[in-house]
Parts: sequence; structure tokens; C-alpha cells
Amino acid sequence: MEHQQEPNNKNTPTPAWEREVIEKLAYAAIKEQKSARRWGIFFKLLAFVYFSIVLVASLYPELKQGISSSEKEHAAVIDIDGVIAEHDGISAKIIIEGLKNAVKDKNTVGVILNINSPGGSPVQSAYVYDEIRRLKTLHPNIPIYAVVSDMCASGGYFIASAADKIFVNQASLIGSIGVIMNGFGFTSVLEKLGVERRLLTAGEHKAMLDPFSPVKADEQKHMQSLLDQVHQQFITAVRDGRGGRIQEADSAQVYSGLIWTGTEGVKLGLADDFGSIDSVSRDMLGTEEKVNFTPQEHLIDRLAGRLGTSFGHSLGNLLSNSLNWNH
Repeated sequence: MEHQQEPNNKNTPTPAWEREVIEKLAYAAIKEQKSARRWGIFFKLLAFVYFSIVLVASLYPELKQGISSSEKEHAAVIDIDGVIAEHDGISAKIIIEGLKNAVKDKNTVGVILNINSPGGSPVQSAYVYDEIRRLKTLHPNIPIYAVVSDMCASGGYFIASAADKIFVNQASLIGSIGVIMNGFGFTSVLEKLGVERRLLTAGEHKAMLDPFSPVKADEQKHMQSLLDQVHQQFITAVRDGRGGRIQEADSAQVYSGLIWTGTEGVKLGLADDFGSIDSVSRDMLGTEEKVNFTPQEHLIDRLAGRLGTSFGHSLGNLLSNSLNWNH
């Protein structure tokens, strides 16, 4: 029987489909390596930029001062612009820091609070009010004036009432001496939708004013009592700060939460006169030189904060994905 030679595997060409699969696998592996390398470079650069910013901030603290200076006698301006709140607004800490820096400056002849605020936190407003009164006692020769642009309402007026004088524009809005607490009730909506509310608490009033439950008369009475107390604190502060300039004959309306124009505000004693930052600086303080002492969050701080957040978020995602892969 004639022996048949087996074909030589080395010389046998690889089928086309196998070559295609091998090429795809090789290409996918190379692509994955490139992607991993790019992400590695990205995170290294991100870390480098972040630590560079932190290093610069620590080496050059004067970059974060944010206060203009002048060798001339000047009016120190502090902006109170927007909602008064500890977060997502202008906080008492920022305003008080500006006040302290202003009165420490040897060339400050007076402080102007540049107010354009609808109000905000009663607590933050009270902090500023108390600090203004304290600084006036410590520095009696440095007057503090409030100048209202568009609006000085609620917590904004709380702060302004601590100033020596309040100046407004005829069209300014001023007042709103009151306290508000609001919310929503969805009990009827749940009934119409056929949704059952299941609520467990430890403490009879722990779920007080829950929007998905009917209002309880005793809880509503309690919250109204709290609002009345805060309102009375507001009224007392205004009376103490304004020193009897409020027209008491109209006090029921003045303290009712209503808001007034600048013209009406002067008549009611809510404000003293008409004026702007320029006119008050010139006519009341005797100088046209103004220096803004409002502490600012500088670019370097914002970048450091945002990069820190982004870096932490990216690192967290990376670790989370790694943990998921190992499951």
C-alpha cells in the first residue's frame, strides 16, 4: 500500500476568516492599550495641574487678598448684592470680613454698604447687624452708611437698619419687615392618584408640616408662634437701629411686611435721604476716592476648588468601576 504524505501545516495558508478574527482581536487589544494610556496621561496631567495650583496658592497668598488699597483717604465700599445666605449667596462671613478690613485701614474715613438684596437668612442678617453695631462702638469716628440701589428688603433691610443713615433712590424698593415660611400640600393629589402615604416617625411631631399629610392645628399654631418671635426680633432690631426715626403712627403698616418705594420710605422713616454711592462718599464723607473692600473668590480659588471636585469625582468613578470589574 502506497504511503500518502501528510500535508505540511507550515505551508498551509490560514483561512481568510481566521485571519480576519485574529486581526480584529489584535486591533481591539491595541485600541484598548491606547485608550488606557490616554486615560493615564489625562489623570497625570489633571493631578499635575491641581497640585500646581495648590502650590501657587500657598506660595503667593497675596493673590487671594482681593482688596484694593489706596494711600489717599477713601470711602470703604462693601457690596451686599443678592440673597443673604451662608451658601449660594452672600454670607455674613464675607460681609463681616469686609467690614473688619475696612475699619482697620488707616485711610478709611467711612464705610458704605452698597445694598441690593431681596433678603435671605434671618440668622446671617442678624450676624451682620450685630457686627455693625459692635464696630460702631469700637470705631465711633468711622460712620457706616447704607446706600440702596434697586432693593433693600427683609434681611437686607435688617442689615441696613444698623447703619448710621440709609440713603435710597426715589424708585428703590425698601422694607418688607416680616418673616415668611412656605411650602406645598399634596394630600388631594395623592387621593386622586390613589397613592397611599406611609410614614413612620419616633416623636409625635417629627413629621411636622409634612407636605403629604394633612396640616395639624397644633403644629400650625406652633410654627406661627416661631415666626411671630422672629418677626418681633426683626422689629426690635429695626427700632434699636433706627433710633426712633420710624413713624410710629404708621408702625402697624411699616412692620406688616409691606414694601415701599424710596420716596415713601423716607416719609415713613425707613430711610433718611436720597443718595448714591458717589454722592454719599462726596457729600457725607468728604472724599471722591472709593475702595471696594468686598472679599472676592478669586480665579485661583475657583479653579482649585473645581479641579479638586472634578479630580475626586473622576477618581471615585475609576475606583468604583474597578470594584465592579472585580465582582
